[in-house]
Amino acid sequence: MAAEERVVVVGAGVAGLTTAVLLAEAGTPVHVIAEQVPGVTSLAAGAMWGPYLVEPKDKVDQWGQRSLEVFRSLADDPATGVRLTSGIEASRAAEAPPEWATTLPGFRPCEAVELPAGFTSGFRFTVPLIDMPVYLDYLLQRLRAAGGTIEQHKLASLDDAGPAAAIVNCSGLGSRVLVPDTGLRPIRGQHVVIANPGLTEFFSEDTGSSPDLLCFYPHGDTVVLGGTAVDGESNVEADDKAAADILARCTEIEPRLAEARVLEHRIGTRPTRATVRVEAERRDGIVVVHNYGHGGAGVTLSWGCAEETMRLAGS
Repeated sequence: MAAEERVVVVGAGVAGLTTAVLLAEAGTPVHVIAEQVPGVTSLAAGAMWGPYLVEPKDKVDQWGQRSLEVFRSLADDPATGVRLTSGIEASRAAEAPPEWATTLPGFRPCEAVELPAGFTSGFRFTVPLIDMPVYLDYLLQRLRAAGGTIEQHKLASLDDAGPAAAIVNCSGLGSRVLVPDTGLRPIRGQHVVIANPGLTEFFSEDTGSSPDLLCFYPHGDTVVLGGTAVDGESNVEADDKAAADILARCTEIEPRLAEARVLEHRIGTRPTRATVRVEAERRDGIVVVHNYGHGGAGVTLSWGCAEETMRLAGS
């Protein structure tokens, strides 16, 4: 393969790996360049499908629904780390359900006895949960099996990604420098991973724009507890107080979590902008397709955005 015939994908988070897999499986020579393989922020995700707090709505709905279709099919294979899981999303104020939730299997309003103390409404549904370390490894295996190659290297600019027939920019927060995109900002997220004391259902609170989240997602032997959403914060060092607060919030809802063994802390910075950017431009005669700015919905939108990115790249 001549270098100028390949498509270079910049970034190895869930957006970059999903896009690279689709390109490679369509027969396109693909080379991934990324500082982190797989991307740390994607590794830190919870992750539950749900197009939450992300725009533009019309495109997000399309991308999210396409991704939901793919995740449902992937859930048939335990090796993917994707599971269809039932659970509850609840609110401490009377709230209407999110529109996307009403179309999910098993959707129904909760009875009062199903809700924890202090909650006034809630909804039960079944949704894909994604065990991110397992899932990202699955994507890497698919990419390599399709002939894709990977280089762990930090780029100073997108110009350094060539030679290539096209460049796909899935660098997430790195796009602040590589594009550069001054409208992109970090939202720091922290999760605590514990040994599963027997949970089989998820729980998530609709906390709106609060930086203090409350959710727990069971993934077989482990449970991911969340979380935080600190706007403008890019520090990825573990915050012991934040971790203790996460444990306290989750234990109040599910007492079985109190004695569970803490396995690790996962911290990432969600790449957030006013709208997700999936669009093409030409730089020095080369097509550059951008696919970044998904905020906390990178997993949720991954397959839909990857398919549109592939079309824009002409593959």
